[in-house]
Amino acid sequence: MSDEKTKKEHLVNFIKAFRAVEEEMEPYKEHRRDLKKNYVDNGYLSKDELRFAIKAYRMLESGENYEQFTEVYDKVSKCFRRD
Repeated sequence: MSDEKTKKEHLVNFIKAFRAVEEEMEPYKEHRRDLKKNYVDNGYLSKDELRFAIKAYRMLESGENYEQFTEVYDKVSKCFRRD
Protein backbone atom coordinates (compact mmCIF):
# COMPACT_ATOMS: atom_id res chain seq x y z
CA MET A 1 0.00 0.00 0.00
CA SER A 2 2.87 2.39 0.73
CA ASP A 3 4.18 1.92 -2.84
CA GLU A 4 0.85 3.09 -4.21
CA LYS A 5 0.91 6.20 -2.03
CA THR A 6 4.46 6.93 -3.22
CA LYS A 7 3.34 6.62 -6.86
CA LYS A 8 0.51 9.05 -6.22
CA GLU A 9 2.86 11.49 -4.53
CA HIS A 10 5.28 11.24 -7.44
CA LEU A 11 2.42 11.80 -9.87
CA VAL A 12 1.24 14.92 -8.04
CA ASN A 13 4.79 16.26 -7.78
CA PHE A 14 5.38 15.62 -11.48
CA ILE A 15 2.19 17.44 -12.46
CA LYS A 16 3.11 20.43 -10.29
CA ALA A 17 6.62 20.59 -11.74
CA PHE A 18 5.35 20.13 -15.30
CA ARG A 19 2.83 22.94 -14.83
CA ALA A 20 5.56 25.23 -13.50
CA VAL A 21 7.74 24.54 -16.54
CA GLU A 22 4.81 25.11 -18.90
CA GLU A 23 4.11 28.46 -17.26
CA GLU A 24 7.77 29.47 -17.53
CA MET A 25 7.77 28.59 -21.22
CA GLU A 26 4.69 30.63 -22.12
CA PRO A 27 6.48 34.00 -22.60
CA TYR A 28 8.89 32.32 -25.00
CA LYS A 29 6.02 30.74 -26.91
CA GLU A 30 4.39 34.15 -27.18
CA HIS A 31 7.66 35.65 -28.41
CA ARG A 32 7.93 32.90 -31.04
CA ARG A 33 4.37 33.59 -32.23
CA ASP A 34 5.10 37.33 -32.35
CA LEU A 35 8.30 36.72 -34.30
CA LYS A 36 6.51 34.67 -36.95
CA LYS A 37 3.64 37.18 -37.13
CA ASN A 38 6.11 40.03 -37.56
CA TYR A 39 7.81 38.32 -40.51
CA VAL A 40 4.48 37.64 -42.20
CA ASP A 41 2.99 41.07 -41.45
CA ASN A 42 6.08 42.85 -42.83
CA GLY A 43 6.08 40.70 -45.95
CA TYR A 44 9.53 39.27 -45.25
CA LEU A 45 8.32 35.67 -45.52
CA SER A 46 5.02 33.95 -46.21
CA LYS A 47 3.49 31.47 -43.80
CA ASP A 48 4.58 28.62 -46.11
CA GLU A 49 8.14 29.91 -46.20
CA LEU A 50 8.17 30.10 -42.41
CA ARG A 51 6.87 26.53 -42.15
CA PHE A 52 9.61 25.29 -44.47
CA ALA A 53 12.29 27.24 -42.57
CA ILE A 54 11.10 25.84 -39.24
CA LYS A 55 10.97 22.33 -40.67
CA ALA A 56 14.53 22.67 -41.99
CA TYR A 57 15.67 23.95 -38.60
CA ARG A 58 14.01 21.06 -36.75
CA MET A 59 15.47 18.53 -39.16
CA LEU A 60 18.98 19.86 -38.61
CA GLU A 61 18.52 19.95 -34.84
CA SER A 62 17.22 16.38 -34.71
CA GLY A 63 20.03 15.03 -36.87
CA GLU A 64 17.84 14.11 -39.83
CA ASN A 65 19.65 12.94 -42.89
CA TYR A 66 21.06 15.35 -45.42
CA GLU A 67 18.86 14.17 -48.29
CA GLN A 68 15.71 15.11 -46.41
CA PHE A 69 17.18 18.48 -45.56
CA THR A 70 18.10 19.18 -49.18
CA GLU A 71 14.54 18.35 -50.27
CA VAL A 72 13.19 20.92 -47.83
CA TYR A 73 15.88 23.40 -48.86
CA ASP A 74 14.95 22.98 -52.53
CA LYS A 75 11.32 23.74 -51.71
CA VAL A 76 12.29 26.82 -49.72
CA SER A 77 14.71 28.08 -52.34
CA LYS A 78 12.01 27.81 -55.03
CA CYS A 79 9.97 30.28 -53.00
CA PHE A 80 12.75 32.85 -53.36
CA ARG A 81 13.51 32.40 -57.03
CA ARG A 82 12.27 35.15 -59.28
CA ASP A 83 12.21 33.58 -62.70
